[in-house]
Amino acid sequence: MNIPLQTQSFELKQALTGKVSLITGSTSGIGLGIARALASAGSDIVLNGFGKPEQVADLQQEIAADYRVRVTYSAADMSKPDAIQKMIEHTLCSSGRLDILVNNAGIQHVAALQNFPPEMGRHSRHQSLVGLSYGTACAPCHARQQVGANHQHRFGPWLGGLSYKSAYVAAKHGIVGLTKVIALETAEQGITCNAICPGYVYTPLVEAQIDGQAKAHGIAREQVIRDVLLAQQPNKRFATVEELGALTAFLASDAAASITGTALPVDGGWTAH
Repeated sequence: MNIPLQTQSFELKQALTGKVSLITGSTSGIGLGIARALASAGSDIVLNGFGKPEQVADLQQEIAADYRVRVTYSAADMSKPDAIQKMIEHTLCSSGRLDILVNNAGIQHVAALQNFPPEMGRHSRHQSLVGLSYGTACAPCHARQQVGANHQHRFGPWLGGLSYKSAYVAAKHGIVGLTKVIALETAEQGITCNAICPGYVYTPLVEAQIDGQAKAHGIAREQVIRDVLLAQQPNKRFATVEELGALTAFLASDAAASITGTALPVDGGWTAH
């Protein structure tokens, strides 16, 4: 069984030209896919995340060349409020504006509840919730759009929970509530806030997980894909970073000006069960 993917290309016809987008956790995976989609719609980009300096520089040059937009980078640690504030202040100083904030960075630790390290629980919740809320609070009131993106691969907050991921699940439930609060508080300022909630998304991290599960359980990778990872996704295919990027770009455009305070599933029908 091949991984059910198709080559995709989405464009919003330069709907974000003149805008500046800051995407946390965007040096790889979903965040990088979102950054590319926003750039393809015309927005200048501020990348954030971990990575070797030369690799980050290559990403900046590649995106700038492909989409003819300005691309800068911040190495701010999203678990540290001071670093978040400096990142946003630097963005405003260097770009003169901040229109789109994508809170994508996050971490995950897997362990049974009775064995879950308290420090990991605090760190996971702090980065996901405190980092998101502080970043949003630091963003200027004139930001046109703020989009909260659920970074990790397998979580729909309305599903109730996932075994061995207590801190992660608690944080993501909190993000949905925080999204509603931000949307209500900024509704009259022309700012929107939404949470994107994907099922499994095909990224290099998921590819490594496929191989790891196959080796650990002694089963074929095709069985891991269909019966383990995609067991709850009726369409039996991974979402792609291009799909998430296209949705983010749409939500950041004027066409979505009346969509706010929502949690939007991109889960192949998972929540239809």
